[in-house]
Amino acid sequence: MNAESTEHWFDPQATTFGDRVAGAREQAGMTQAELSKRMGIKVKTLKAWEDDLSEPRANKLSMMAGLLNVSLPWLLTGEGDGPLAPGERGWLSQDAVSVLAEIHDVRAQLATSSGRLARLEDSVRDMLRAEPVD
Repeated sequence: MNAESTEHWFDPQATTFGDRVAGAREQAGMTQAELSKRMGIKVKTLKAWEDDLSEPRANKLSMMAGLLNVSLPWLLTGEGDGPLAPGERGWLSQDAVSVLAEIHDVRAQLATSSGRLARLEDSVRDMLRAEPVD
C-alpha cells in the first residue's frame, strides 16, 4: 500500500462503528471468540456489534478500546488514535500489545470486583443495623 491509501484506510465517513470494531480487532490479531472472552461477553453479542445490529454500553466501549489499543473517540467516530494501517510498524511488539491488553483486562476485572465488594459490604452493614441489639 502506498502512503495515500494507508493514510485514510479507516475513513470516518465510510466506516461504521461495526467496521471499526472488526478492523481494530483484526489488527490486534484477535478472533471474535478471543475478544469476547476477554470482554466477558458472548460471541453473538460481539458479532451483533460488528454487524451494526446493536451497540455496547459505555463500560464495554471503554474496555474494548483498551483491549484493541485504540482511542474511544476513534472507536465511536473514526476520529482519533486508531489501529495502525496495514504495513505500518508500531513501536510495540505484538507480545507487548498482548500483555498490555491483558493488563487492561485485569484492571477492568478489578474495577468490577471492587464495585461488587462495595455492594456486599453495604449489604452486611445494612443487615447489622437491622439486627436487634441484645
